[in-house]
Amino acid sequence: MKFLKKIKMPLIAAACAIGMGASSASAEGVLEDIQKRGTLQVGMSTFVPWAMRDKEGNLMGFEIDVATKVAEDMGVEVEFVPTAWSGIIPALLAKKFDLIIGGMSITPERNLTVNFTTPYAHSGQQMAANKELADGFDKLEDFNDSSVTISCRRGATPCNTAAKMFPKATVRRFDDDAQAFQEVVNGNSHAMISSAPKPRFWSEAHPDKMFLPFGSENLTKGDEAFALRKGDADALNYFSNWILVNTSNGWLQATHDKWFQDQSAWKDLVAPEQ
Repeated sequence: MKFLKKIKMPLIAAACAIGMGASSASAEGVLEDIQKRGTLQVGMSTFVPWAMRDKEGNLMGFEIDVATKVAEDMGVEVEFVPTAWSGIIPALLAKKFDLIIGGMSITPERNLTVNFTTPYAHSGQQMAANKELADGFDKLEDFNDSSVTISCRRGATPCNTAAKMFPKATVRRFDDDAQAFQEVVNGNSHAMISSAPKPRFWSEAHPDKMFLPFGSENLTKGDEAFALRKGDADALNYFSNWILVNTSNGWLQATHDKWFQDQSAWKDLVAPEQ
């Protein structure tokens, strides 16, 4: 009898654990919320050509196409929630939207706070410089000097890149890429760093004042993914598999090329100062 009692207690504990697991697994997650609501709420921030506004105020860009197709494939509507980049992860954690589809690069630091899907884009960061201030600069070490100022977007990975690659330089942070870029155009910063191909686009638009000191070569390579709140394996699995399917069928690459390879088809539609 004593032997049976000793076995009985672990069995009860195991049964309770299984019951708790089943209860947890049955709890509604992001996918269920989306389906009940009938809308996919997407957090994003505007920066060319990932997401931007046309001259009539409508959203357009790579991320807009991606999020719209995700919603279509789920059989729901898409709702975009424009959010300041510096606060976009806190907004996700506060459940202001379901996920971030906004060209967010995977980093170990961010991954401590949010879960990332498999990558759906692979870009990197590029530098554009002021022709007068950075005249003759063509090596990384030329920008790593206490006399150099580099601009970037607050809360974005280019600021981390600037601080890491050019520790002697002064890094100035702005709320959006347009402000950071304008500082270079105005001659207040030697260079700015942003996600490719935006620096190339800006340099092409201001050839008298801007240039790419390292040509078409990127400073870094990146992997962009959707970001979700932790603790929802089903949602992470669904969105990762959506990316897998649309990578295999070529849709993601074709859509990426549409926005990143040649801006002539859409640049005249974009509202100024983005």
